[in-house]
Amino acid sequence: MNKLLIALLGMSLAGAATAKLPPLSPEAQAKADEAKQKTAWSDKVAAYQLCQAQDRVAAAYRKAKGVQPKAQAAAPADAAAAPAAPAASAAPTIPPCQDPGPYVAAAASAKVGVADSLPVPAASKPATPAEARK
Repeated sequence: MNKLLIALLGMSLAGAATAKLPPLSPEAQAKADEAKQKTAWSDKVAAYQLCQAQDRVAAAYRKAKGVQPKAQAAAPADAAAAPAAPAASAAPTIPPCQDPGPYVAAAASAKVGVADSLPVPAASKPATPAEARK
């Protein structure tokens, strides 16, 4: 009996968990999109700051050890005189940190209608004929 009761309870909770939520209103969708964009920009800023910190640590390490960063070697004048270096031993170039720039909010995707932009007449006074024609 207890197993049957637990099974029925589990099936009823599973049905409630799979219920579909209603779609978001345009305002809520616009707010969610803006929050998503702001989070993405914040992630870019954090990655930029991490890159700068890593560059500072690497520069301090090089200074302490007296190691110079490897520069791009120019091709020798006589290519036949220099032995060919394997491509795998060449150090990969590290791109510089990319600044994400200032946060710019995207334009609102929800269009505001003309009726939404007109003032609402006061509830206590009747609309004048000029206001009624608008």
